[in-house]
Amino acid sequence: MTNAVNVVVNDRMQQDYRYTRAAPMGAAFAPGFEPDLTPAQMLALGVFCGKYMTDCTAEFPDDWFDQAKFASGRGDCSLNYFGIGASVPLRVWKQKGWLHPDDPRGWFQWYCRYYSGRRLAGEDDRQIGRWRAFRRHAAQVRKHCEPGDPFCRPRQRQALLQWAYDSRDI
Repeated sequence: MTNAVNVVVNDRMQQDYRYTRAAPMGAAFAPGFEPDLTPAQMLALGVFCGKYMTDCTAEFPDDWFDQAKFASGRGDCSLNYFGIGASVPLRVWKQKGWLHPDDPRGWFQWYCRYYSGRRLAGEDDRQIGRWRAFRRHAAQVRKHCEPGDPFCRPRQRQALLQWAYDSRDI
C-alpha cells in the first residue's frame, strides 16, 4: 500500500491541473497492460524527436530525465533511437479525437501519469485499449523483417518505442 500524493501541474499546456497518485510507482497496472519500457527508458532511448515533456520535468522524478535525449531547440529526430520521425503533429491527435482533457499531450503523457500512480476511471481502459491495438505494428515488423535488422521498417520500430514496445530486437 502506498500513500496518495497530490500533484499540481503548471506547464505550457496545463495550468493548475490537479491529480492524485494513488497507486505505487511502476506497479498495480491493469491486467494485461505490460509495457516493455518505462517512461525513463523511453526518454533515454530517444523518442518524439527530443521535444516531448521538456517543459514539464518537474512533474516526474528527476531520475527519469538523467539520460533523456532532449533537443535544445526545435525537434531533432536524429535523437530518436532509430533516427527517424514517427509521430504525427498534435493537431492531428486533436482532429482524430485521440486526446483526453486530462492529458493534452496524448498517450505518452497519460502513460507517464499512469506509471507514476494516477488512475482515471474509463480513460485508463481507453488508453490501454489503444496500446493493445498498436501491437499490430510489432506483428508487421516480425512478418516483414529479419530479426534484429534495425534498418527494416525503422519508422514503425520508432513508433513502437513511443508506445512502450521494445522494438530493438524484433
